Amino acid sequence: MKLKQSALALMLGLMISSAQATEARDIQSFTLKNGMKILVLEDASIPNANSYLFWKVGSRNEYPGITGISHFFEHMMFNGAKKYGPKMFDQTMEAAGGANNAYTTEDLTVYTNWFPANVLETIFDLEADRIAHLDINAKMVESERGVVTSERSTGLENSNFQTMHEELKGVAFRAHPYSWPVIGHESDIKAWTLHDLKRFHKTYYAPNNAVMVVAGDVKLAEVKRLAEQYFAPIPSQPEPEAVRTVEPEQKGERRVYVQKASVSSPNILLGFHIPASSSPDYYALDLLNSILSQGNSSRLYQGLVDKELAVDVFSYLPMSFDPNLFYTMAIASPGVKAAELEAALIAVINKVAKEGVSQEELEKAKNQKLMQFYREMETINGKADIIGTYELYFGSYQKLFDAPKEYQKVTAADIQRVAQSYLKKSNRTVAVLDSAEDKDL
Repeated sequence: MKLKQSALALMLGLMISSAQATEARDIQSFTLKNGMKILVLEDASIPNANSYLFWKVGSRNEYPGITGISHFFEHMMFNGAKKYGPKMFDQTMEAAGGANNAYTTEDLTVYTNWFPANVLETIFDLEADRIAHLDINAKMVESERGVVTSERSTGLENSNFQTMHEELKGVAFRAHPYSWPVIGHESDIKAWTLHDLKRFHKTYYAPNNAVMVVAGDVKLAEVKRLAEQYFAPIPSQPEPEAVRTVEPEQKGERRVYVQKASVSSPNILLGFHIPASSSPDYYALDLLNSILSQGNSSRLYQGLVDKELAVDVFSYLPMSFDPNLFYTMAIASPGVKAAELEAALIAVINKVAKEGVSQEELEKAKNQKLMQFYREMETINGKADIIGTYELYFGSYQKLFDAPKEYQKVTAADIQRVAQSYLKKSNRTVAVLDSAEDKDL
């Protein structure tokens, strides 16, 4: 054990030394007159660069009738604009030696570009074109509408988690827009109009609704010059309306049952209401997440998998602007009934709330988080991602550099407190997925 701990300490020390090459003062920022904020990290460790363009729009900014429209734009933004037509965004980037990706969450839509540093201007040109002049035409919309509809149905068919997640959110949230899936409701996907899409793009893809992070072998002066040339002429728009709805306090357990013929054994998903990521409790909840499900020595693995009650377990803590859910899930071993699995899953969680966790468990979780943190800070891609993530979810990229200290401050009593406060019966929603309704429940 001492050798393992020494090796871990050495590895962590090396990673910290590497990551400490980047400090808060190394990140420079400026804001264009149209409100677009740009963060720059000069890092010449390799002759490459990347950009993360964070748009402050996700499914929380939708309403019944246009659900899923944020995710739809993740597709549409690659389908042609004024200068670069259909498929030319990817073709131009690949020809320049670059690559890209994108993702949509409940809170954000994010576009990522990786490229040789000497084609930085091409990236600005590509992004400015689709921000200012995206071609939203009927033919392209109908084509992508079919793609998204198929993606939704295939996902529900192939993913038990996605099936349960959608049903659970619809029950756990009665008011807040987190209640619908990011991909949207099928009827809404089929009903968006060109007017809906053009209005949405104008409102949420305005420069004053974005944060861009550029990291790598770049110079601040050059990024500023290109931003002024390509982004500054794009006009700002009125600030999008704030999400005003606050989810009422849940005052008792809620349940949802889902039947699916293809399910070979029961699945249980629990969702507990928790505060937004900006809450001081975030770090304790994140460590609790690790203690519950990270690795074969985690509480859920030992309590369910080792005892052959489950073949797989996990827990999940999403980052979010508004109060969200802490998830735990288990998939039953052959012959294990849904009621038995649910009872065992809840027992593991309740034990943490009643008895707390050991100092050894807590230190292991802290080491895991710190290793993950410093591993992300080793690459320009990881740096750009995490800088933007902290800027958006925690209010400032500078808080990124306080994170190791915040994790270290968490005590075993804090872990027990958040488990007692949030992972309790009156605050949970239970989703049961089975091939047929379990008569024992």
